[in-house]
Amino acid sequence: MPETRPRQLLRPYGDRRDDGDVQLSFALPVPPSEKAKEAAVQFVRKLGFQQVLVATMEAAGDGFSFFVVYGRTSAAVDFNAIDVPEIVVRKLGFDALNAEIQKRLGRRIVVVGACTGSDTHAVGIDAIMNMKGYAGDYGLERYPGFAAHNLGSQVENERLVREARERHADAILVSQVVTQRDLHKDNARQLVDLCKAQGIYGKVILVLGGPRIDHKLALELGYDAGFGPGTKPSDVANFLFARLTQKEAA
Repeated sequence: MPETRPRQLLRPYGDRRDDGDVQLSFALPVPPSEKAKEAAVQFVRKLGFQQVLVATMEAAGDGFSFFVVYGRTSAAVDFNAIDVPEIVVRKLGFDALNAEIQKRLGRRIVVVGACTGSDTHAVGIDAIMNMKGYAGDYGLERYPGFAAHNLGSQVENERLVREARERHADAILVSQVVTQRDLHKDNARQLVDLCKAQGIYGKVILVLGGPRIDHKLALELGYDAGFGPGTKPSDVANFLFARLTQKEAA
């Protein structure tokens, strides 16, 4: 018989557990006024919230108002019924990871990364790859166990794949920041198609990152992993080592 898990209902938490209090923020294309405030209240009520309170109404440019609104909902989700892919690896510290790379692989892990297409925002790829890293977490260039090659921004997919082949890369890191009209998805799919055409798909580890990226989306697009906001270089470094050792052991 299938395993039956007990329900674990979750509701938003404001002042008290399970009170259902939620904070929302949004703008409306009208100047601040009592009528604008009532429009915000009615809008939030139409979303299904009760006990609606406008905490903030401020001008947000000519003819626009910004609101912070509180409301209460009775909606709940069953946490135990949620099934979502997660990246689970044993995370090692900087020195321990470098030692394991030398012990298990006996060579450096070669990584090529870029912010691809017309995207000019290199902050994400720099945070992961550059020596200084992010939030006190060293970037891949600082790791003795990695040979990290950051190609920067506005790199065409063709060049990224070519560089990966020429450098015999173990992994390709793709950063996608511009997301209008799902451009990040189209560009990410194109790189996967190029890897398949060049015969390296499945041989090189593909990692996708950006503010609108998560692991589930990355898997759907054909990548090995996806990393979203708040990702640190050590998260990516440990994943690459774990996945590479898995591939070599297979």
